[in-house]
Amino acid sequence: MFRRGDVFDNPVTGERATIRLGTRETNGQRLIVDIDLKGGGVGCPLHLHPHIHERLTVVSGRVGLFVNGAISIAKVGKTIEIPPGTAHRFWNAGICEANVTIDVQPAKRFEVFIRNMIGLAQDGKTDSRGMPHLLQLAATATEFEDVIHFLKPSRFLQRLVFPFLAPIARMGGYQGSYPEYVLRQPSERALDLAKGFQPRYF
Repeated sequence: MFRRGDVFDNPVTGERATIRLGTRETNGQRLIVDIDLKGGGVGCPLHLHPHIHERLTVVSGRVGLFVNGAISIAKVGKTIEIPPGTAHRFWNAGICEANVTIDVQPAKRFEVFIRNMIGLAQDGKTDSRGMPHLLQLAATATEFEDVIHFLKPSRFLQRLVFPFLAPIARMGGYQGSYPEYVLRQPSERALDLAKGFQPRYF
């Protein structure tokens, strides 16, 4: 499980995630993460969470937001509540690094999904936006239907095609979740947090 002080790097999206409050400390109920976004980073794809409540706080930089069809540049210090079922994405809209803090509840299954996405990116198994290729996407989206709904390709197309692609993906050796990614060690440990430094946004 994620521990306070774990650091994970996504080399494709340019995101660096530092765990402020881990699923280990909350028994999977909550996760608070500081995310550093490099300038021009692609950020996360458009998606929604059917059962997860997300709270995003902009710490520094120019952070672009898409929430329920509205596009904006969030002010530093602003907190955005993202209830379940809300379509959203965020990205670095500037040339310098930006920083956000994300608070996710519940977080147990969300962690497993994120570990898989980071592992795929680290192993060069995604496109330039950090998204899995079609057969892998079909397997991942089917496995984590309870956690996240990607909105591109359209949900209609996914419902039409993915039930047919997912078995083909499995026969081709693709998995919805990979144990080696779920168990992969963090890129490093932030020692100040690991020693018990309290999260800024708890």
